[in-house]
Amino acid sequence: MNLFNVYPLYDITPVKAVDCTITDNNGVEYLDLYSGHGVISIGHTQPDYVVKLKNQLDHLGFYSNAIQNPLQVELAQKLGKLSGLEDYELFLCSSGAEANENALKLASFHNGKSRVVAFDNSFHGRTSAAVAVTDNKKIVAPINAQQVVTFLPLNQIELVEAELAKGDVTAVIIEGIQGVGGLDQGTTEFFQALEKACKKHDVVLILDEVQSGYGRSGKFFAFQHHGINADIISVAKGMGNGFPVGAILISPKFEASFGLLGTTFGGSHLSCAAGIAVLDVIEKLNLIDNVNEVSAYFSEQIKQVPGIKQVKGKGLMLGVEFDFDVSALRKKLIIEKHIFTGSANNKNLLRILPPLTVKKADIDTFIVALKESLEELKN
Repeated sequence: MNLFNVYPLYDITPVKAVDCTITDNNGVEYLDLYSGHGVISIGHTQPDYVVKLKNQLDHLGFYSNAIQNPLQVELAQKLGKLSGLEDYELFLCSSGAEANENALKLASFHNGKSRVVAFDNSFHGRTSAAVAVTDNKKIVAPINAQQVVTFLPLNQIELVEAELAKGDVTAVIIEGIQGVGGLDQGTTEFFQALEKACKKHDVVLILDEVQSGYGRSGKFFAFQHHGINADIISVAKGMGNGFPVGAILISPKFEASFGLLGTTFGGSHLSCAAGIAVLDVIEKLNLIDNVNEVSAYFSEQIKQVPGIKQVKGKGLMLGVEFDFDVSALRKKLIIEKHIFTGSANNKNLLRILPPLTVKKADIDTFIVALKESLEELKN
């Protein structure tokens, strides 16, 4: 049997990784400034994390949600404390797409409506409702397109208000900072007006923090930069540092009932151990402070590099935009300079999503490599 060929692959085979360094099967070391789509939050094979998972696996890896699991309670309490959302409730699942599916489903159960407002260049996942609210027709199959979704541009609140006033919108779903779309984001004025409009029209405000959450923006959640509250917050990626964990944080306005939501693998003992370890390390190492410190350093150092149009994003969720397609630049960085970066729907944008443990010296390495690569591509 062969693998279903849906991924274009670099000829690189990682066999070991520590913190921000990946080593391949030839012994070549790579600086990881992409974290596997922003998944690695506390560094590859972080020692406390490894010990926590090994110890849990020695005892119990999985049983269903039909039994008591104190690790779920511990994870919920720690997440509430660190995020400042202690009055929210937690539903655990296994991925960002699953989190957004459950967020949309819960919203529709809550107000009995079905149309969704999403935004241009959004990405919310590849499953049924999550992909329907993703602005990429190439990955929306006919069976997904049955969902009724209205896409609007960011930062045009009058267009949103006009749609909500029609009375059939169940939810507005928006990323704290757009990831795949290219690091665009709503302004504080827009987010605050959006929260107000959703309350006025009984519309659920869903904040997709799958990539922008867990400290990546310089606050625990990116929407917290804007002084608002969300009805439902979806999380995944950095939540498990590579172990599949996802969740929605649910505001007190929602009432739970048996069977309303469900999952087979979500909230397993092993996934909870991973989630607890991540929160413990974020707190122990003051990683959100490191995000802000290294982000400020990056912003200063990147000014050395000629030809940059702008730097987008916040914290360690950044996009370096040029006035040309960066495909060749990204390839040169990984093949010749041994640095992983990411791409976006915006072909002129280089995405920077390092582990939250990244150091200023790593940024220096990147700046030197970027300047050399740009010069070499010019000649």
